Amino acid sequence: MDNTICYLNTDLDLVSEVDLTGLAAAFKRKGVYALHVTHAPDGLWHARFETDEQYTEPEGNIAKLVTAVESLGKANRAAWQSCSKRDFNIGYDCGDQPWEFNQGLSAKLLGRLAAIGGSLRITLYPDREPQVAKPRKRKNAGKAKKKRQK
Repeated sequence: MDNTICYLNTDLDLVSEVDLTGLAAAFKRKGVYALHVTHAPDGLWHARFETDEQYTEPEGNIAKLVTAVESLGKANRAAWQSCSKRDFNIGYDCGDQPWEFNQGLSAKLLGRLAAIGGSLRITLYPDREPQVAKPRKRKNAGKAKKKRQK
């Protein structure tokens, strides 16, 4: 924990009634990797993707994701169009430094994002102390202590 605000990455979150495994394979060929592709109990397909490269601002990651979508063939384009959710989710680690922090997206990229039917979402992760495992109490520790006291 260093209290520094920073861009983490951008995930592409999809939900569809259509199998998304073919779309995941097409994305992989473009350097966009699936974190998961799941046929959920709700009957829908859920998938999350990210790029193979990391940037210090979201523009680069989003541009690579959009390019992958723009390059889809007819069948995979139909799978993309079937998605009820197409969120480009920008993640930031929060803190109290620097005093002012901002990043933006170009009008050109926003136009491309709109043209493919994508939505923007921003996720802010709080700055936290690392979780340290608490020592476990032994089940019969209280009984053993009482016996020793007698």
